[in-house]
Amino acid sequence: MTGPDLLDAQLGPHAAALRLRSQRLDIIASNIANAATPGYKARDIDFRASLDSATTALRYRVPVQASLDGNTVELATEQTAFAENAVNYRASLSFLTGRIQTIMAALKGGE
Repeated sequence: MTGPDLLDAQLGPHAAALRLRSQRLDIIASNIANAATPGYKARDIDFRASLDSATTALRYRVPVQASLDGNTVELATEQTAFAENAVNYRASLSFLTGRIQTIMAALKGGE
């Protein structure tokens, strides 16, 4: 086992989770940026389904209260989702950093 296969075996689903969280940050940021765009439909990734299938499960959000202009972005919902996802992204990144440091130490012979 070499290269990406070795990393995937050592890092498990955390590398995929980090990629998904990064992609989700972009999508939520786009929702926030379009909060005043008439007809804009807020989107999000079904994180659990995406991680299970290793593909992105992009879906439209169902608003709590629909806007008259058809925009489904609810700024408070998007800001909360963004903050939560950012925290989870950092947690995944911290885990991966620790795991990589452990692998590097093992490769160096525990120096």
